[in-house]
Amino acid sequence: MWGIYLFLIGLLVLLTILPKIQNAHWVFRVPEFGKIQITYVVVLTFILGLFLDHSQNLWYAQGLLLFLFVHHGITLVKYTPLYPVKKYKQQHQSSQKLHFISANVYQFNKEYNRFIQLIEKYKPEVFLTMESNGDWEQAMKALEKDYPFQHKVTLENTYGMHFYSQLEIKSAKTHFFVADDIPSIEAHLKTKDGFSFVFFGVHPPPPSPTEEETSKERDGDLLSAAKRIKDIKEPVIVVGDFNNVAWSKSSVLFRKTSHLIDPRIGHSFVSTFHAKYRLLRFPIDLMFHSEDIFIKDLKTLENFGSDHLPVYCEFFIDHHNDEQEEKVEEATVEEKAEAEEMI
Repeated sequence: MWGIYLFLIGLLVLLTILPKIQNAHWVFRVPEFGKIQITYVVVLTFILGLFLDHSQNLWYAQGLLLFLFVHHGITLVKYTPLYPVKKYKQQHQSSQKLHFISANVYQFNKEYNRFIQLIEKYKPEVFLTMESNGDWEQAMKALEKDYPFQHKVTLENTYGMHFYSQLEIKSAKTHFFVADDIPSIEAHLKTKDGFSFVFFGVHPPPPSPTEEETSKERDGDLLSAAKRIKDIKEPVIVVGDFNNVAWSKSSVLFRKTSHLIDPRIGHSFVSTFHAKYRLLRFPIDLMFHSEDIFIKDLKTLENFGSDHLPVYCEFFIDHHNDEQEEKVEEATVEEKAEAEEMI
């Protein structure tokens, strides 16, 4: 038992140190995803240590586990209701409540009707699909009568994207920031009560042994999008499968470069992947928004056969409320240089 205890401690220390090393290889980046699970294992290992008797050496080990728990907890507590954030009430001059669903449908998922039923159940004004190919586009034609405005990027490489809206799309474009087969969607919308905003959908490739060997393409794509978003003068929402977690260095750089707010802070992790394994579920489908977008609800919905859970959001726009300005963090000169280097 003592040997298992020491092995677990060594593994936990290794998984904590690896993300600190600024190397883009997936071996160093993937442990960032498991910070929640690593913290759970730290607690379980500490409890295991309470049943061991190895005198003074045990307490050194237990002290190290306490240090790891505090180290990870300082980051993770920000994404729980324990972290204090101000609640904002909707005022009469704001827009009506709006809703969107963002879903990585998993290209090889054939349960099209389950997704269509999900959209019909929640009736969002707009929704975004990722990994949607020609078969998915054909299946979603059943929704076009209710969503007359669309912007489609149909690809068969698991990076297709489709955007459907009940709101008027004033203009829309497809960006290919770092590769001609990795799209992002920028859609300029106008609500029925006259509010304009921009919906930005992203889906960069993950660093993994089966996809990209490094995180360079992901980070470059996200930070290129951040530079574009910073120049947009209207309210902005950015959603998608970031293949990244909110506390990673590149996500923080994205948030600061784009001047956007992370609504998970003070709320919850909103973990989405893998949909079938609750204990191995990571919050990689992210959302960020500008200061005049106010979030009423952000959560995952039920599984429809994909490996990702869909993300559901209820929000409103208010140009007259400046209370969220303090949440916007801007990149330092060093961080801007680092973002440019990643791009």
